[in-house]
Amino acid sequence: MDLATPTARTRATTPRLGVNIDHVATVRNARGGAAPDPVRAAHLAVAAGADGITAHLREDRRHIRDADIARLKQELAVPLNFEAGATREMVDIALKVRPHAVCLVPERREERTTEGGLDIIGRRDELKPMIGELSAAGIRVSLFVEADPAVMRMAAELGAPVVELHTGAYCDRHDAGAVEAARAELRRIEMAAALGRDLGLEIHAGHGLNFESVIPVARIPEIAEFNIGHFLVGEAIFTGLEAAVARMRAVILAARAEQGASRTD
Repeated sequence: MDLATPTARTRATTPRLGVNIDHVATVRNARGGAAPDPVRAAHLAVAAGADGITAHLREDRRHIRDADIARLKQELAVPLNFEAGATREMVDIALKVRPHAVCLVPERREERTTEGGLDIIGRRDELKPMIGELSAAGIRVSLFVEADPAVMRMAAELGAPVVELHTGAYCDRHDAGAVEAARAELRRIEMAAALGRDLGLEIHAGHGLNFESVIPVARIPEIAEFNIGHFLVGEAIFTGLEAAVARMRAVILAARAEQGASRTD
C-alpha cells in the first residue's frame, strides 16, 4: 500500500508500518458474534502509531468479511490496504469499495496462511489487465512476490508501482536459528529490494516478522513499508495491541536509524 508518495528512485528514510488486523477477525469468527471487533483493533493500532491498516478478504471469508471492509473504508482516517486474491470477484469488490491500495496475493483455499509470492511471471497475461483496471480507478496496486530479480523486472513491466517482498522463508530460518540460511534469504531480499528500487518500484516487506527478525530487514534502506499482522495480534494477548504496535514501530525506526548512522560513519 502507498502510505506516502516518495518519488521514483528515491530511497525511503522513514519506514512506515501497516498493521494487518485479519486475525482479530479470526478470533471473532471462532465463536461467532461481534467480538473482538477488527475495526476497533484497527483504530487502536492507528492510535499506537500505525501508518495504515491491512485487511485480507479471502474467498472463503475465513476471517475478514465484506462488512469489515466496508466499515474500515468508512471509518479509517489512514490508508486501507485491501489484500485480495487476483480474481475477478476481488477486483470487482475493490472497484466498488475503492480502498487506498490493493495488494494482489496468491490464495489457495486449503492454505492456513499465504505460503509464497504471487506467480506474476506465469500469470502475466491475466494480471496485466487487472492492474490496469485498478490503476485506472485510482487504486494503488501492490504485488506480493518472492525476492527474485526476474520477478522484480516483471513487476515493473506489468506497471504495478509497488511490490511487497515475501519475508516468510527468511523468518522461518531466522526463528529456527539457522543463521547461514537466514543470512542467505536476507541477502536475496536485499538484492531484490535494490533492483526493484532501481526499476522505479516502491518496496514493501512482510510475512512472519517479529520483534527480532524485523531488525535486519528494517536496515534495508530501500524498504519503504512493513506490513505485519499475525505476530502483533498474538503479542496483543500478552501486552495489549497498542503496546505491541508501538514497540514494533519503535524497533523498525531504531533499526533504520542505526543503518543510516552506519552509512554516514
